[in-house]
Amino acid sequence: MANQPRYRRVVLKLSGEALAGERGFGIDPEVVSSLALQVAEVMAAGVEVGVVVGGGNFWRGTDAKASDMDRAQADYMGMLATVINALALQDALEHHGVPCRVQTAIEMRTVAEPYIRRRAIRHMEKGRVVVFAAGTGNPYFSTDTAAALRAAEIEAEVMLKATREAGVFDADPRTHPQAQKFDRIGYLEVLQRGLAVMDTTATSLCMDNAIPIVVFNVEVPGNILKAVLGEPIGTVVGGEGEA
Repeated sequence: MANQPRYRRVVLKLSGEALAGERGFGIDPEVVSSLALQVAEVMAAGVEVGVVVGGGNFWRGTDAKASDMDRAQADYMGMLATVINALALQDALEHHGVPCRVQTAIEMRTVAEPYIRRRAIRHMEKGRVVVFAAGTGNPYFSTDTAAALRAAEIEAEVMLKATREAGVFDADPRTHPQAQKFDRIGYLEVLQRGLAVMDTTATSLCMDNAIPIVVFNVEVPGNILKAVLGEPIGTVVGGEGEA
């Protein structure tokens, strides 16, 4: 292909809501198939891909506040929701001819492998997508933090944060039509301004390990590949000289 990928190994963070599409709940097979096709394009470019999926289309641990449920118990439920999404994505990837393995932070050997760092890296080196499910395996940590942790562990060169927005804005563009999008912003500024990129733990992990974050709209077909190629889409979050 004419353009060479900017990154050799990436972690793609997908929210559960991204898999639900316009339904807002559950899994939309057409949306999952479209996402899988985008990942297939990235694999075809010779890039190693790890994916971390959320579970918000079924359940969030923070939903416990509304139901007066124990937070840790609710978080474990959210982790199980991510496994459902991971299996759906695995099926869609395989339908597109992309070898895929699901690894979970909570052992459930009948449906997925346990997360083992070296095995995950080996899968990726062999041209398989690895979908990381069940977050970090611990309550009180988001799947954004899990994505940052996995990116550091497998020595990914970038975190691709797939959202439903065009990038990072100085205000919520849904409620502030005049909000300005950043083309580039530093980790510290994101933290100081409290911008909704990822939670503070995830952002700090990326900062400490010099992992740039590319935030972009995944609903535009081809954007994952464009992000991998280093094309100017969305917002790049990183320190001076990063990304």
